Amino acid sequence: MLQLNCNKGRMSFAKRESVQQVEEGNDLSPKFDENGLIPCVAQHAFTKEILMFAYMNAEALRATLDTGLAHYWSRSRQKLWKKGESSGMTQKVERALIDDDQDCVVLEVSLDVPSVGGEEASCHVGYRNCFYRKIELGNTSDTRSLVFIENEKAFDPEAVYGDAPNPTQL
Repeated sequence: MLQLNCNKGRMSFAKRESVQQVEEGNDLSPKFDENGLIPCVAQHAFTKEILMFAYMNAEALRATLDTGLAHYWSRSRQKLWKKGESSGMTQKVERALIDDDQDCVVLEVSLDVPSVGGEEASCHVGYRNCFYRKIELGNTSDTRSLVFIENEKAFDPEAVYGDAPNPTQL
């Protein structure tokens, strides 16, 4: 069982003191990168489908563990982001995992159906998951084409987001 430290009601993370403690101990001691971020993969808890990839800062990881709802750090908006705050497509955390050296998180989540119809989804583009295209393998040419593996969108992004700015950065 992972151990968390609490200071006056606010969860803190254990100091990373030894390889043994990090790899074999019970202390949650996440390793954030030089920007204060840790990568996170969201996976459907029941189908095991990879839904999305995002980053968390310490505040997002704390909020996720405290509330049971996925929170991330939006690099494009430079702010804490509760998944579903504008779309209604929240991710309820069924289980949170951390890898052996505690520098990557996997959230096993269940999804809410968008309030504007559609089916379970996680992608702001309208597809069920953010990995809706595959990359062709092999020595095909100088460029790689993407092949859609989801043929239909799960919801209409304009109906859900309206005129909210698109988070994709060029």
